[in-house]
Amino acid sequence: MDYEVQMSRYAETSSFVRTNQGVGGWSLLLCLRGAEQSCLRRISFSHLQHHQMVNLIPELMEAFSDAGGGLCHFHTQQPGSDLPMKPYSCGSTNQKPQIPQGGQSPVGVPSPGLVAMVNVYVLVTSVRPLTAFLHDITVVTASQELRGRPTKLRNFLLQRLGPTRSHQALGQVKRVICEVLQAATSTNERKQPVNRCVSCYQLLTFTLLFSGSITPAVVQVHTDFIFSAPTDDTFDEQITRDLIMGETLHVMLTSHTHLSSETEGRQYGGCRGTRAGCLTEDEFLLLLRFQQQMKTPSAFQLLCPSTSSSSSSSSSGPVSVSELLIWIGRFYELQTNSSARTDEMESSLRDEAAGEGPCVDPHLRQIYTNPPLPLTPPFQPWVKEYRAEVTFDTVTVRIRPEPISPACRVHLDEHRGPRMANYPIGLGNSRISILVTDAAELEPVVMTIYTIHVYRESRPSLPMFGDHVTCGFVQDCGLLLQPAQPCGLQPFSVPQSPRHTCSSGHVPGRWVVPCLSCADNRTCDWRDIAWQPDGCYHQVVDRPLLQDCMMDRKVLFIGDSTNRGMMYFLMERVNSSLEDWEKAHDTLVYRNLNGARTLVGYSYYPQFWLEKNQRPTFRQALLQLLHRSRPLVNSNLTVLVVGGVQWLNTNHLRTVREVLDRESLSNIQVVVKSLGMGFHLPVDGIRSLSLREVQDLYRDNNIIIATAKHYGYEVIDTFGITMGRYKEFLQGRCACHFHEVEKFWFSKSADDTTSANNGTGPGLSSQSDVVDTDQEAGSNALTYHVRGPVNQVYSEILLSRLCSRP
Repeated sequence: MDYEVQMSRYAETSSFVRTNQGVGGWSLLLCLRGAEQSCLRRISFSHLQHHQMVNLIPELMEAFSDAGGGLCHFHTQQPGSDLPMKPYSCGSTNQKPQIPQGGQSPVGVPSPGLVAMVNVYVLVTSVRPLTAFLHDITVVTASQELRGRPTKLRNFLLQRLGPTRSHQALGQVKRVICEVLQAATSTNERKQPVNRCVSCYQLLTFTLLFSGSITPAVVQVHTDFIFSAPTDDTFDEQITRDLIMGETLHVMLTSHTHLSSETEGRQYGGCRGTRAGCLTEDEFLLLLRFQQQMKTPSAFQLLCPSTSSSSSSSSSGPVSVSELLIWIGRFYELQTNSSARTDEMESSLRDEAAGEGPCVDPHLRQIYTNPPLPLTPPFQPWVKEYRAEVTFDTVTVRIRPEPISPACRVHLDEHRGPRMANYPIGLGNSRISILVTDAAELEPVVMTIYTIHVYRESRPSLPMFGDHVTCGFVQDCGLLLQPAQPCGLQPFSVPQSPRHTCSSGHVPGRWVVPCLSCADNRTCDWRDIAWQPDGCYHQVVDRPLLQDCMMDRKVLFIGDSTNRGMMYFLMERVNSSLEDWEKAHDTLVYRNLNGARTLVGYSYYPQFWLEKNQRPTFRQALLQLLHRSRPLVNSNLTVLVVGGVQWLNTNHLRTVREVLDRESLSNIQVVVKSLGMGFHLPVDGIRSLSLREVQDLYRDNNIIIATAKHYGYEVIDTFGITMGRYKEFLQGRCACHFHEVEKFWFSKSADDTTSANNGTGPGLSSQSDVVDTDQEAGSNALTYHVRGPVNQVYSEILLSRLCSRP
């Protein structure tokens, strides 16, 4: 609403809060929860300017304060009063009210015995005379319900009591609250200051208890806004809370702004002549403000004064301000709410029909996220693109955009995507698209697109400049796959004696990293992390040796996108660059590698997006790959790499053996990529594994390795490599991708060279992304690079095993 907002922790220390700044000073002071007493000490409410508004009314704060044990302060001055209210209803020391058991009828069946606890929200805009409004939304806790649920009070009463008795019950709710407010404020009449804060207001929370009667009792009063509803992750509580708070500010600030514009440049004339009735300036402003509040469309309905009250003044006497308020309220209620007050059924139908019609205002009111994303720039409905950064430990974010108009629909990522979803946040850059569509059309029409670019930081590193220790870990304590084994960083001794090269790709190992202390992972240099097999090392193959090793060979990959990541890494390393890349979900064959002396083929399996009866079987996909790659030599010049995230089992290995025997290819080299981490996060739209199911994968992985060894196949144990770094996934909803392909325009001279780890260090480094740059001088072309330190480690192990000497 174009207000400039300044924030301060304490009102006493805020240089901005001064009551003597005149019309150029502050207009609204919001004292948030916990700051009320600070505001009461700092602000002199009797000396506020007419344009200055505070969300506190001192008389209410005193009346509903705790006089001891939860006893309301105003009850101490009215002992024995016959109010529909429990005396011990104030402050936080009184016991939480309980709902009597019994008396509940089935949903939808009217019953005279209404048993429920109801939180209602009351906006008091003046104390003398009393003016207050009741919000439509309440939080209802019926008998035998553990948590409250937000609903409209009128609809709840209609559902439980029927049209006639629900109307009577709503009238009793208003009467009870007004009686309590009137009694609470009447105790301070003698203390009324000469000048009061005409523009102050306060949002109170009343807890009402229905115990079988349509007349409730007040069992608790909070002097602030308390909204307690189901603590789930749908954001309903936050959205409803924001709605009530937003409408409160809308009503108050709209009337405030309108009144300021109407009275600007005018001066109150005072009382002149001999007229019987005369309004003070405060009374005149109060009436104008009340009229504007009644005119402003909102979910607040008039509570006090009651428009059903009869006039008590004689025809000859002066008209009181209270009577004027009743007349104004009656006029606007008859004008705007008569149909709603006489036919609740029709009102309920209108509520159900809300949201139908065209999407006229295709903008978002707010973007709700958990954890909260610090958007840059701060959210505004007309700003369509945002950026946000999250820490390394933030692996998921739940998001729910809320449209301004209920006629508009919101979908995430695609036309028919969900309106709310859990997103995995991979390392680096991710993008979330929010589509605002018009649901009035048969096919959703995209009206507006919002985009959030999320950057997730890498694990924080502390550079090592002096003495340090070497620490190792097999599994992260955040996801225990082997409960009986240690987790997290453990001291690791680097072997001093010469080590030999590893004899297989599935030698158990651990990640090692230099740290100041193994007890604190914040003291480690994570840029220098490396994979260390137990008792051996994997040699990193230099490119000339790799090209020679791959000469006249055909390497065939069958599996999912994680297998494809290894394939593109191999292609980049062999061919010095990656000039062809696509997210293939079918069969590909590349014949231009290594001076056209090396062929790489790929077949995507399983094609999970197809109906089960239309998906190619593993046998069909393997045969298609073999046939498209022929002629094939029945020796280690032909390599088959099979595997993926979690679909592989021993049946697939048996099928590989049967197909190769039948195709006379039993002597080719078969490399099995074992299982990998993924699907361990609660993400909408895909399967999510429980901790027990992830632990079962560890057992299944060992069975696959044993079966592959039995068949004489080579194994790359990607599960053992990824399980300790499961948080370091890159883009993808499965949280299973440890690689991604980036493209860039390349321009290098022939003198540029890149070196790679030769394997003589403590382990296979996962931070030395190998980018071969032997290009002709002055070349400039689009090329790609496979990045991802974890994918690099197990891909380098694959190359090492392919080029190992028997």
